[in-house]
Amino acid sequence: MSAKITTSLAIAAALSSALAAIAVSSPSQAAGKEKCYGIALKGQNDCAAGAGTTCAATSKVDYQGNAWKLVDQG
Repeated sequence: MSAKITTSLAIAAALSSALAAIAVSSPSQAAGKEKCYGIALKGQNDCAAGAGTTCAATSKVDYQGNAWKLVDQG
């Protein structure tokens, strides 16, 4: 595979991941879901986790107290 194709595939994968993260954190996608704090692994939080983070996948450590994941209600 050429470097150009490999680069294109990497960019497409990154964009796909970013769009999926945005969709998960969208209020319209959150029906039947709730925020659960302190369960996200490093880099696997859903959207802004507080100070030091800006959006999804920005938590610095496993089980960061202010980082949350969307989980089924209940």
